[in-house]
Amino acid sequence: AAKQIKERVTMAPAFRMATRPAVSENMSQFTVDFIGEKAGLLRLNFLPGQKPCPSGRHGNSYDRLLTGSLFSVPRAPEIDVSSCVVRDNSITIAWRPSDGDGPIERYDLEHRKANRGGALRAVGESSWEKISDITDTQVTLSGLKFDSPFIVVRVRARNKTAAGDFSEPVAMETKAFTFGFDAATAHAELKIQGDTVTWEPQGVKGHDARLRGKENKNSRNATPSPNKTAGSRGGRERFAGESYTVLGDQEINGGCHYWELRPLADWKSFSVGVAYRGSLGRFDQLGKSSGSWCLYASQWLQSALAAKHGNRAKALDWPLPQRIGIYCDHDNGELMFIDVNRLRLLHVFRNRFLQPLVPAFTVWCGGISVATGLQVPSFMGNFVSSNHSAAADQSL
Repeated sequence: AAKQIKERVTMAPAFRMATRPAVSENMSQFTVDFIGEKAGLLRLNFLPGQKPCPSGRHGNSYDRLLTGSLFSVPRAPEIDVSSCVVRDNSITIAWRPSDGDGPIERYDLEHRKANRGGALRAVGESSWEKISDITDTQVTLSGLKFDSPFIVVRVRARNKTAAGDFSEPVAMETKAFTFGFDAATAHAELKIQGDTVTWEPQGVKGHDARLRGKENKNSRNATPSPNKTAGSRGGRERFAGESYTVLGDQEINGGCHYWELRPLADWKSFSVGVAYRGSLGRFDQLGKSSGSWCLYASQWLQSALAAKHGNRAKALDWPLPQRIGIYCDHDNGELMFIDVNRLRLLHVFRNRFLQPLVPAFTVWCGGISVATGLQVPSFMGNFVSSNHSAAADQSL
């Protein structure tokens, strides 16, 4: 029956057959009778509302289909803000179906990043990302990078009839420490690409004394890599000599912050930590000054893991980690290094930080990858609470 109505309304042949033209005797008026089509349209359920069957025959399945009593369009759900959780770079969103809804088969959820302000504007060209076919009234988004102040979410219900309206959007606050590499400080032989730093020696065997043989004493005259130019080695802030260092581009002025480092497959040596930006000269290495603190790892010739500060080093008896978490509490003067895969506290520095800090990295032979936009993970609570008394014994 519904198909017949559709054909009568939309198809030209059916239109000519179903309508009845009426004319006056003198042909001064010409009308087309749409009474049948109008009655059929009135019985249809137009989104999003419903119209009752004028005949009142609600027991007939045909009328129930037309009026939507069998398959009504779901109303917009309501997001239950009190049950939503933001934790460990994951967001759990919960919602309630609207009262009086018909059958609901699935939910669709959309989310996007947004900036701070009176109106929650999308970040850059950020568009809605969609998750479909959710059967529960909650879902968890995991592995997110929190590089915007908010993530906005909305949800809608759907059934065999159609998808309903979206709920009112709700903004979840996503605070995290996000930074990049300050290319102006990078040693000329470090290549920065996204979140990775790799060491690219100039010349055939590089300028580092650890890789040069006696036959390479004149390697300064070697042809430099085409990726490097003389102009790129200039600049007062750029590290030089054997300080293969680069700094982060965001300062830590207070609060608790967390980021992670992973060595690339071909790595030989690296250091990771924090420093006072102005405390390092162009040729200074991390951990050898009073204004820098770092964890040093090496598998060049032999494995070594050590904590360095003020030109002193403390050897750490632990396998070389493949994923290192760095936790900095500027207000309480704590800098912790964690073996994330084994959930082991490698070392903690205790110091009264008198200036803003910046993340700092040294890479020699190989490369590293850095993950930012991370919340302080929940497992750090165990280390912070249980290691306050032991930290003094581990500090240099």
